[in-house]
Amino acid sequence: MSNHSRYTSPVHAGARFVAQRLLLKPFVWSITDITVLGRENLKRLSGPFVVVSNHSSHLDAPLIIGALPRKLSRYVAAGAAADYFFDVWWRKGLTSLFFNAFPVDRTGLRGRRGMATDLLDAGVPLLLFPEGTRSRTGEMGQFKPGAAALCISRDVPCVPIAIVGANEAMPRGKVLPHKGRPQIFITFGEPMIPEDGETTLQFSDRISKEVRGLVDYTMAYRADHA
Repeated sequence: MSNHSRYTSPVHAGARFVAQRLLLKPFVWSITDITVLGRENLKRLSGPFVVVSNHSSHLDAPLIIGALPRKLSRYVAAGAAADYFFDVWWRKGLTSLFFNAFPVDRTGLRGRRGMATDLLDAGVPLLLFPEGTRSRTGEMGQFKPGAAALCISRDVPCVPIAIVGANEAMPRGKVLPHKGRPQIFITFGEPMIPEDGETTLQFSDRISKEVRGLVDYTMAYRADHA
């Protein structure tokens, strides 16, 4: 059996459907007030791609997978910190079930890029958080270039996403969101592809600027609809 069969298996995808769409999403959506913007930007998206987002809460991956259309999220594999989510069997099992997760070094994709490229080659979309870890303040940190490198090497698009409100709803140290259904906004940007001659660092910088721009747009939207 292939080392990557779990990520591409229709049987595993069916189990994830139950876990994600019938358990996790209804739960998260019931205890938060979620607004999703920019879904129209995903209409022409197909095949493998790399989703990237700012990262400030353990809610981020459930929010993104829940907000993606089912046809796009079915096989998405989320990069998860190897030293935390894959350190004990039960956490590894739950992370794999709910997020089709694969281990990522917190410093980037060192030593794991082989798995990431193999997954993209097998048609599996990836969800990565280029900051490498959750922001402690809610402010977006510097992006590491691993996601951009994958897009360039495998010739796949990058889907930028902004999440606003997740840090306030469930900051570090919390295991559940604050009471009162706190507001969270998720904005999908237009898929990005590397330009001719664009280096990994240049593309990574452009992705980072796009996500920052989406965060600013989303914060303005939140203020206008307060």
